[in-house]
Amino acid sequence: MSRLLEVKGLETRFFTQDGVVRAVNGISYYLDEGETLAIVGESGCGKSVSVMSLLQLIPQPPGKITGGEVWFDGKDLLQMNNDEIRHVRGNRIAMIFQDPMTSLNPVLTIGFQVSEALMLHMGMDKAAARKRSVELLELVGISQAANRLDDYPHQFSGGMRQRVMIAMGLSCNPQLLIADEPTTALDVTIQAQITDLVKRLRDEIGMAIIWITHDLGVVAGLADRMMVMYAGFIVEEAQVKDLYANPRHPYTIGLLGSLPRLDETRAHRLTSIEGLPPDLIDLPRGCPFYARCHYRIDKCASENPTLAPVGPGHTTACWVDVTQVQPTLTGAQMGVAR
Repeated sequence: MSRLLEVKGLETRFFTQDGVVRAVNGISYYLDEGETLAIVGESGCGKSVSVMSLLQLIPQPPGKITGGEVWFDGKDLLQMNNDEIRHVRGNRIAMIFQDPMTSLNPVLTIGFQVSEALMLHMGMDKAAARKRSVELLELVGISQAANRLDDYPHQFSGGMRQRVMIAMGLSCNPQLLIADEPTTALDVTIQAQITDLVKRLRDEIGMAIIWITHDLGVVAGLADRMMVMYAGFIVEEAQVKDLYANPRHPYTIGLLGSLPRLDETRAHRLTSIEGLPPDLIDLPRGCPFYARCHYRIDKCASENPTLAPVGPGHTTACWVDVTQVQPTLTGAQMGVAR
């Protein structure tokens, strides 16, 4: 597989009255053609801001991309002007947002909203765009699609609205689809349907996917690689199977410890990570996870580790080899490290 996307040292800041919010702090990663990369982490860790920065979707002000490069098909997306980046958005790189009700325009029909990108990017006339819209809605599993084109978003269920968003994202056959927590507002059954739909369409179309979520259980059967973010930093990256079987960062261990498992008895308690994430306006000098970490050593308070290899295709940002030490745990944390 050839390299499709390469992010180098991406930094994004928000300049507020309270101070400068360091939302994304020099992250670097890559994505190959046809690959699915999951970006996981708790709310506020920088997942959504990082991918919105790729397409220059950060509101300016108060936001500003203060550093880095985003190479896509030989061009730096961050150096493109407004007209150039518009030809990339929705065309070669599509994005599905978290809440389809607020992403869809409530006063425009579904048919118009799906057709718009086809006319803008593909040069179709109204009749051809409408015909293609029916095909796209059928592709994502909306029955009687031709009769639903003139309906409005409020006439669709949450799951159906998300299917419409996927149809819009796929309308121009993008090379890359970014899905920003697309199943968060949906019930578990619909989540599974949407995830299976994306997997099927990925295999049929051959596009690459960046899937953003805070739920590690959703991406277990979807992604090829997983990237864990915390406080605007990447703290671990690995193939999905390797990361689940051999987590090497204390934060990743905590996330996995909070997941229900079928191989555990009912007596096993789910665990939580005590404390709160750091203030992004006043990040600590050392590791951002230091205050919540049960593996910490003195060095962690003064120096923030960079990503370093711990195995084939597996990197982590931690001064401690968690496989060689036992954490200091109490009460509810006893199940975190296992």
